[in-house]
Amino acid sequence: MSEEEHKHHHLFHHKDDEEKAPKTPEEELKHHKNLEHLGEAAAIGAGLYAMHEKHKAKKDPENEHKHKVSEEIAAAVGVAAGGFAFHEHHEKKEAKEEVKEKHHHRHHGDDGE
Repeated sequence: MSEEEHKHHHLFHHKDDEEKAPKTPEEELKHHKNLEHLGEAAAIGAGLYAMHEKHKAKKDPENEHKHKVSEEIAAAVGVAAGGFAFHEHHEKKEAKEEVKEKHHHRHHGDDGE
């Protein structure tokens, strides 16, 4: 078997970067919208976990320090995820403008390229 035919099987079977990159403005918009929602969900989940750890710290004085450290880490992850969602929101807005431009050019006789 040649080296090209024999590829390693990875856990998640990642595609090559060229294959998974959005190709049209509509795909780009959908991609950033999905990532924005993922960031929002991660921020909510991390925030909830931080609240859970804060509660655990109060209820478990023996391990209070461990719970406070976990709470701080979860809070930092929540802030980072919120920042990611914010970034993707702006990427989505730019992609939306590209879609608008593409459709505007189509309606005025220009093919957009």
